[in-house]
Amino acid sequence: RALYLSIQFSLITPTQSSSKPATLLCINMKFNLSLVAVCLAESVAAFSALPPGVVNLSSSAQRDVFTMADWAASFGVQQAEGLQLTSYDGQDYFAATQQDIPAGTCVMYVPSDVVLSSSQAAQEFGGALGDAENQLSMAGLQEKIPLFRLFMKILVEYGKGEASPWYTWLNSLPRIYNTGASMTYACFDCLPPYAAWLALTERQNFVNFQKASKYAPMNEEIVSNVTILKWAYNVALTRSIDWYGERYIAPMGDMFNHSTETEAEISYDENGNCMVYATTDVYAGSPLRVSYGDPTNPTPLFASYGFLDETSPATFCKVMHMKDEMEELGYTFADLLFYKDTGDISPQVYDVALYYVLKKNDPSLADGFYQTMMSGDEAAKSQYHEQYWQYTKEEMQKHVDGTLRDLDKWSTKANGYDLNTHPRVPLILAHNEFVKETFLNVKNNLDYM
Repeated sequence: RALYLSIQFSLITPTQSSSKPATLLCINMKFNLSLVAVCLAESVAAFSALPPGVVNLSSSAQRDVFTMADWAASFGVQQAEGLQLTSYDGQDYFAATQQDIPAGTCVMYVPSDVVLSSSQAAQEFGGALGDAENQLSMAGLQEKIPLFRLFMKILVEYGKGEASPWYTWLNSLPRIYNTGASMTYACFDCLPPYAAWLALTERQNFVNFQKASKYAPMNEEIVSNVTILKWAYNVALTRSIDWYGERYIAPMGDMFNHSTETEAEISYDENGNCMVYATTDVYAGSPLRVSYGDPTNPTPLFASYGFLDETSPATFCKVMHMKDEMEELGYTFADLLFYKDTGDISPQVYDVALYYVLKKNDPSLADGFYQTMMSGDEAAKSQYHEQYWQYTKEEMQKHVDGTLRDLDKWSTKANGYDLNTHPRVPLILAHNEFVKETFLNVKNNLDYM
């Protein structure tokens, strides 16, 4: 059923140096037949009626992860001794090691023939996606085109059923996702404005992908099936990484979970081969985790990946009503943080809050503060903060107290939903509780300042 490669390997041997205790050299790989050649021949033919044997997308379907691991090995994926896939619940699988792994070790190698990339997808489709990509550009989503190409590639491979060389990998993937694209407007109503905005943005991106897919010569049974489209979008979004403007998915290389504290990092070489290296000494029995994004703010990960990183030390302070002031001062959401365990507030929050207060009450003072900020005069900025501290503090207390009241209201509303029709309620409640604990600690600090 599947097309297998004939592969000749040299041995992967450890080398010693003063800078790298052990490095696995992935070398001398020779392919007699590549998956890329097959896909070039079959991509256009895939725009036809769905064959039997497509991946079962039912929420009750089980992930066949270990068959995928065998499939990956047969296609040339190499991994360090002791590395294996582990699960505590049969739903979430992750990479862990049963042997000590020194820092610098190449723990996994995924050859480019197995990797799915946006550039390779563009070559396979030729100009067939031109009209669809124009639709995305007109919607202001030019930067999402690499992701869209992977999305379309996944749809084509799904449509081939068991004839797809990637069928075994597709059959190992989750069927249920908690991303913003999978949430409903009832979910958004139970989230703080920042989280709701990010999640809604993902949903809108999916809707635009759905509309654009109708301009591609795709099987009508696929483009009219929202379940298939949403699954493919979530696969492309959550399994791929951005690498210098391209999007890549490396089967098996996509099994590393996220953490604030990481043990590994993923990279790609100029030929599109994927390597995963240990960044620290990893002891037997430990997971190997990578970073999916900014570890200081869990909400973007919540919206894009559908999980809450409870190890994150901070979260955006939720001053969405001060977004204009934040941008005018040159800050981003990642700069304006409340710290969960300590209740500390990043200095940039005070800058934005003061600027907001001054703009509301005295535009000339606001302009003076703005010029001070732009000039980098720290002494003058400190004088502004000292002189108007009481106003800044009152504005911050008003925001924190109001958000705490809203969080209780939003969580009460979520608790009233039926879990059978709103299965993402537990995640939403966990997110709101994370924010609440953070804000309570911030409130305690503010009240005693």
